[in-house]
Amino acid sequence: MTVPRLRNHRPGSAAAAAVFAIGMAGTTLPTPLYGLYRRQLGFSELMVTVVFATYAAGVIAVLALAGNVSDRTGRRPVLFTGLALSAASALCFLFEGGLPLLLAGRLLSGFAAGLFSGAATAAVLELARPGRESRAGFAATAANMGGLGCGPLLSGILAQYAPRPLALPFLVHLGLLVLAAGLTWALPETVAHRPRSPGLQRLRVPPEVRGVFAPAAVAAFAGFALLGLFTAVAPSFVAQTLGVTNLAVSGAIVCSVFAGSTLGQALTGRLGPRSALPAGCLVLVAGLVLVGASLAATLLPLLVAGAICGGTGQGLAFRAGLTAVGAAAPEEHRGGTLSAFFLVAYLGISLPVVGVGALTEGLGLRGAGLVFAGCVIAVAVAVGGYVLRRPLPAERPA
Repeated sequence: MTVPRLRNHRPGSAAAAAVFAIGMAGTTLPTPLYGLYRRQLGFSELMVTVVFATYAAGVIAVLALAGNVSDRTGRRPVLFTGLALSAASALCFLFEGGLPLLLAGRLLSGFAAGLFSGAATAAVLELARPGRESRAGFAATAANMGGLGCGPLLSGILAQYAPRPLALPFLVHLGLLVLAAGLTWALPETVAHRPRSPGLQRLRVPPEVRGVFAPAAVAAFAGFALLGLFTAVAPSFVAQTLGVTNLAVSGAIVCSVFAGSTLGQALTGRLGPRSALPAGCLVLVAGLVLVGASLAATLLPLLVAGAICGGTGQGLAFRAGLTAVGAAAPEEHRGGTLSAFFLVAYLGISLPVVGVGALTEGLGLRGAGLVFAGCVIAVAVAVGGYVLRRPLPAERPA
């Protein structure tokens, strides 16, 4: 169970969202740097996607095995653990001397993101003031996507215009993690009941949530597949096909898809989950069409337009699904249910991207990206059509 929302002049929902954003920023810091690692270590585009997928595998493992741990041990201990894993990941990149430490750093980053996804989202929601639950839902999803977007923008700018491009981004993030640890220390705990044997339990979606969970999670899968394409492959496409080698530009392009996601999440509050989920799927399809057109025509403006449009659709569908699932989940299973939702989403960010990496061996980046766009369009159209026929339940009154 969760404790009543007490103010007592202690940091609340906004502080928890800041911790969430800082933690997630570390997971995308390496995105603009993959080209530098490729030249330094001499690995292929397929290996880039494998390195990226190692992160996603870490997220999925934590969500599957320990996604409900914050329901049993409390939000703050899990947040502290996530921050420690983020710091360990940064240290792996700082002392990186080959592929093994690179993979270890991404795996640790995935472990951290898996812990943050359920625990930080639940903390932001539970620390909201009465009557501001909808704003807290936006704060949680915006912190997630905003943090993911700030990571490549920060590292791209530092790598392009500051010394030590493979070290300085991670030193800066370590400083931000210290700040996040201080905020976490000041946060009130929202989990009151601590079982005597806080063992891990298999994730379970309660029966009363399943009708909402299925379409929301599939839509999240499709949207996160787009995010995975941009965070793993877009910088290589920008450099190799479009001839843009400025790392700050690459970071900004990746950031644009997350900026679009944040915009979509803001619009969800106006539309409501029932309308936002099918609308998000439609806008996501439009964005994927633009991305496919940019790949076919090798035009940077189309790629940016596709990133913003697709990100907006992803944000609409993601927040609508997260809000609906969070509202339907019983309090005692909320952290675990949200973690299950993120697990499906991170399957979307990993499996299709590895497929793209494999296809590049035979089709090249452009051909692989076109196949990817077609497959994700099919998924988005299917789930959008489903929720038009069977809308999500109306929101509960605040």
